[in-house]
Amino acid sequence: MNTDTIGSWAGSVWVALNEAEVLDNKQIKKITKLKDKELYAALGWLAREGKITFEEGEDAKELLVKLVK
Repeated sequence: MNTDTIGSWAGSVWVALNEAEVLDNKQIKKITKLKDKELYAALGWLAREGKITFEEGEDAKELLVKLVK
C-alpha cells in the first residue's frame, strides 16, 4: 500500500459520493468493491483534504458520508 494506491481508492470513493447525496460505509464498499482497510484509508484521505463529512446513522454502527460542496 502506498500513497498512489490510497489516492486511487479515494478517487473511487469520491466518484461514488458525487453520484449520491449521502452513502453509508456499506453502500460505498458495495459500489467501490473496496475492502474495509482500503475504504477507511480512502475516507481518511478525503477527510484530511476536507472533502467529506461524517455523521452517525440511526444505529451507531452505520457511518454516513457525504461530500462537502
